[in-house]
Amino acid sequence: MTNSDVLEKRAITPFDVSEGALYSENRWQEPFAQLRREMPVSYLPDSPYGPYWSVVTHDLVQKVELDPKAYSSSYEHGGITITDSSGEYEFPNFIAMDAPTHTAQRKVVQPSFNPSEMLAREPEIRERTKELFDALPVGGTFDWVEEVSVKLTIGMLCVLFDFPWEQWRDMKRWSDTASDVSPDQSEERMQKFFAEMYQMLGKFDELFEQERKQPPNDKILNRIIHSEAMGNMPELERLANIALLIVGGNDTTRNSMSGFVRACNLFPDQFELLRNDPSLVANAAQEIIRWQSPVTHMRRTTTRETELGGQIIPAGEKIILWYISANRDETLFPNPDVVDFTRENARRHISFGHGVHRCVGARLAEMQLAVLFEEILGRNVRVEQDGPLTYSGSCFLHEIDHMPVKMVPIG
Repeated sequence: MTNSDVLEKRAITPFDVSEGALYSENRWQEPFAQLRREMPVSYLPDSPYGPYWSVVTHDLVQKVELDPKAYSSSYEHGGITITDSSGEYEFPNFIAMDAPTHTAQRKVVQPSFNPSEMLAREPEIRERTKELFDALPVGGTFDWVEEVSVKLTIGMLCVLFDFPWEQWRDMKRWSDTASDVSPDQSEERMQKFFAEMYQMLGKFDELFEQERKQPPNDKILNRIIHSEAMGNMPELERLANIALLIVGGNDTTRNSMSGFVRACNLFPDQFELLRNDPSLVANAAQEIIRWQSPVTHMRRTTTRETELGGQIIPAGEKIILWYISANRDETLFPNPDVVDFTRENARRHISFGHGVHRCVGARLAEMQLAVLFEEILGRNVRVEQDGPLTYSGSCFLHEIDHMPVKMVPIG
């Protein structure tokens, strides 16, 4: 088959699903549903991010994730977002690396999120959640995202990193900056981006040096600085891995916490179900992570010609794995747009990735969500939306930016 034959047989998508307006206007559902029905693997020859392939069904997203040799995550090939990294703007953190470096660095941080560590963290998570809710107005309107989702997740990061709480706004700004995926790769924007990132690095280098003076322990920064794989990382690699840990520990949980309140307002019967049967809390957390899909996409790059979903994909092509679509795949999740806290296979969502790159902090996110749900149930209040919400226009993170609510006592 000639190159022209391959090009002619490509399934050309009628949608640019990276378009920010699809997400800010919350109308991404139908384009992805059509792609799942008609072309689960499709090609877009031109976009603000350049040409890319879309993979939109659950089975094919998993297939790509389970073949890291054919589908690279490495920053050297483009990294893990739809934007292209190259030259001085490479971002070499361990999620944007292939084996063996990815494996070695992941092993350093993984123990900080194992079950025993999470069990030890749970009392503090519960206490912080309780204190935050004690300070919220009952009956008064406030922004759920700013007052709850942001503060709970940033607070957890401050605990994990021994970061001063009074500087939490810096942590939030660095997280928002690091996760800002945009087609604007201008020199001006990138200079502002790295100015923030190097400010972050300066603060964390101080924390690293404090840990270097301590004996090895299970704190995450201590494990990093005392490890062979990460203890002497070059400056840019150190910066990129800090950014990864902040974004990974913040945005997934933050967006799911906001998604829970949105879901309970759209599907009030499910909140009542949860009130009547708190044993559903753990499964409800999984269902919210599926339904919200806090990470919209991840990217891979083909290392060789490969076949996927009936499409021949050459080496060096950008492959976008649309988690937000895979989590609404009708062939796996019946009535996928509906929140169902009794959904038997909710845990099969792909929001944390799959295979070697599955999120190391998944258990922490699940625990934080479960504690939040239980706190709301224990207070016997309903969190009611009290005005229009706004969504981010990001095609990387599925974010609710603002959501006015009020807590209303039940009964």
